[in-house]
Amino acid sequence: MRFHRFHAALLCSLALHAAALLLLPPPAAPARAAVPLQARLRPPPLTPAAQEPPPPPPREEAAPPPPEKPASAKPKPEKKAPAKPAPARFKEPPASFNGYPVLAGNAARSAFSQLARQPLYPPEAIARGLQGEVLLLLFLDANGNVQAARVERSSGQPLLDQAAVGAARQLKALPEGAPREAILPVRFKLD
Repeated sequence: MRFHRFHAALLCSLALHAAALLLLPPPAAPARAAVPLQARLRPPPLTPAAQEPPPPPPREEAAPPPPEKPASAKPKPEKKAPAKPAPARFKEPPASFNGYPVLAGNAARSAFSQLARQPLYPPEAIARGLQGEVLLLLFLDANGNVQAARVERSSGQPLLDQAAVGAARQLKALPEGAPREAILPVRFKLD
């Protein structure tokens, strides 16, 4: 067999690199000082209505016992802090959103009835535990059919928003008197 110059040079180069790798000592790993890891768990933040002042820190020294009260002294009634009002919640959706009326009455009942007949909640969203409320702007034709729908306020979950828009575009024959442009709230809630 005849070796070509290229093959001979390649074999020489490989032999030199292998020898260099075998003869050189491995680089020393830098010494690392052991640093103790410290972590504290904090409770989740409370909502403003549920926040209470934190309890006083425990004392390390034993406190002297309180002086004894004479038997004739009546205990003073404790003053209770007034209860904080709960945030206002709408029992019914507002009449309008961004200047568009919210679908109500027979038109809303018809829309929700039609949405209930089709699989609205995406299985992936159920598996991931996604919940939220989407406000859709519906554009209706003269017959009450949805011509277009868009998200006016997102649920924060694109998967839920897309499912709501897709389902709303299938709505047909909403009753007369439904506005040509109206808001439809679509709630995704897991039990």
